[in-house]
Amino acid sequence: MVAGSRSHTRPETARLRDLATPIMSRFSFDSAPGDLLGAHTSTQGGLPTAFERAAAIDATAIAIFAKNSNQWLGKPLTDDIRAEFAAKRTVAPVMTHASYLINLATTNDLFYRKAVAAMIDELDRAERLGIHAVVLHPGAHMGTGAGAGLDRIARSLDAIHAATPFRAVTLLETAAGQGSCLGCTFEELGRIIAAVDDKSRVGICIDTCHVFAAGYDIRTRDGWERMIDEVERFVGVDNVGAFHLNDSKKPLGSRVDRHQHIGEGQIGTEAFAFVLNDARFRRIPKVIETPKDVEHESDRKNLATLRALLCA
Repeated sequence: MVAGSRSHTRPETARLRDLATPIMSRFSFDSAPGDLLGAHTSTQGGLPTAFERAAAIDATAIAIFAKNSNQWLGKPLTDDIRAEFAAKRTVAPVMTHASYLINLATTNDLFYRKAVAAMIDELDRAERLGIHAVVLHPGAHMGTGAGAGLDRIARSLDAIHAATPFRAVTLLETAAGQGSCLGCTFEELGRIIAAVDDKSRVGICIDTCHVFAAGYDIRTRDGWERMIDEVERFVGVDNVGAFHLNDSKKPLGSRVDRHQHIGEGQIGTEAFAFVLNDARFRRIPKVIETPKDVEHESDRKNLATLRALLCA
C-alpha cells in the first residue's frame, strides 16, 4: 500500500537548499528557442498540421492529442506520418495528452486492462514521434477510497513501465477535485510518485485552473509561494514538467473544472505573472487550454496577455 503522509514528504536536506540557487526542474528545455509558451493545438487533418497551427499563434511549445481522446484505440501511426511529423516540426517542447477514458485507479478488471493498454499505446506514440512527455489525469477511485486509489495508480504505472522501455515520461496532472478524482493535492501526487518503482519516468503537470478549484489561492505572492512550498515538500520542484495556464470560471475551492480566458476569470492576471517569472519554471513548457471562441484569434489574445506579463 501507499505509505502515509510522513513517509512521502521530501527529506529535509532536499528542501533546505541555498535560496540563492533556485531548485530547477529536470524537465527544463534550456536550449529551446522562445519563451516556451503555446497552446493545446488541434490536429484535425493529421498530426503534422499541429505545427501550422502553432506557427499561426506564434507558439514555442504545444500540446496535442496523439489519437482520439475519447476512444481506446487510435489509428495506426505509420512511418509516413512519423516522417512528416518530424519534417514539419518547428517546436521543441511538444507534449501529448492521454485519452480521457484512462482511469488507472479503476477496480473494474476490463476497464483496468483497457486503461493500461491505452496508456502503453500513448507512451509508444509519444516515443515514436520524438515527444518527451504524456500528460495524464491520475484517475478516480470510484468509491474505494483515496489510499486504495493512489496505490492502484502507482501499481498501474509500474506495470506500464515494465512493458515499455521508453524515454517518454508520464506527467500526472493536478486535478480540480471533482467527485472521486485523485491528484487534487500535491500530497496525493507525491504519494503516487513515492510508491512508483521507477520515479525517473514520472513527473507532474500543474494546471492553474485545477489547483485554484482545488483550493490553492495563487492570486497573491504569498499564496503562490505557499503552494510551491507544498510542491517541493511532497513532489519536488524538480519533478514539475509542465504548466497548463488557464483562468477559472468558478470560484476558489469550487472543485469544478471550467476554464476561462486569461484575466477574465476568478484567478485574474497577477497569478500568471508569478508563474511566468518564477526562475524555477522559466524553461519548462506552458500551454493554454482556454476557450477557442475563434480559432487562432482566441489563442493569440490569451498568449499576448501572458507575454505582456513576462519580465525581461
